[in-house]
Amino acid sequence: MLPIRDHNPSGRTPYVTYALIAANILVFLSYGMADVSTVNAVYVEWGMIPARITFGEGYYTFFSSMFLHGGWMHLAGNILFLWIFGDNIEDEMGHIPYLLFYLVSGIAAGLIHYVSATQSGVPTVGASGAIAGVMGGYLLLYPKAKIDILLILIVFFRIFPIPAWIMLMVWFAMQFFGGLGADPETGGVAYWAHAGGFVAGIALAVPVWLKRGGTRFWRVNDYHPPHPEAKYDLSRIPKVTR
Repeated sequence: MLPIRDHNPSGRTPYVTYALIAANILVFLSYGMADVSTVNAVYVEWGMIPARITFGEGYYTFFSSMFLHGGWMHLAGNILFLWIFGDNIEDEMGHIPYLLFYLVSGIAAGLIHYVSATQSGVPTVGASGAIAGVMGGYLLLYPKAKIDILLILIVFFRIFPIPAWIMLMVWFAMQFFGGLGADPETGGVAYWAHAGGFVAGIALAVPVWLKRGGTRFWRVNDYHPPHPEAKYDLSRIPKVTR
């Protein structure tokens, strides 16, 4: 179940979202094509290693690790989610407040991951925690915005819209229960960073939500964005028989 776009047009050009996407791509290109030893050296120096933080070193990696990725698919997935959800939060908050919101969400995600695995020697990399914060803010502000998802069931492919709250809460549940069943000390997916960034994003977006009227903002707009939705011709990808 892969989100591909929302029906929530933004009212201004999302320069910060574009800049963050470009920064993540450029940073990855600076080391991603190098030999394995060079890539590993980058992760060790700039990735967030919980054990290193425990020893009082590398605090800057809470920031630098947000711009590193473990591969092309890791990078592409994060860019896709930032592209879908980032423009609307930037539109709502303004460019500079949105940038601060993004960075604070990412640092909060890193801190929560650190708490979950203080002795881990595995480098943590990725913008996922910060982007999870953007997704949390989106859930608070636009719970019924339509999200087009691509559903893939073996040989069945179909694009259809669902409310944002369903897609985002399913994603959050996957991170939460994934965290319960994983050992963060041994590496793998940083589930608690994702879940923590998501919760941090909700909390950080509360002032904006209250400024817009809080529950009244929801009721007046029936939980939808306060502007007309974008219209798309939904793709009808035919079922492929065996």
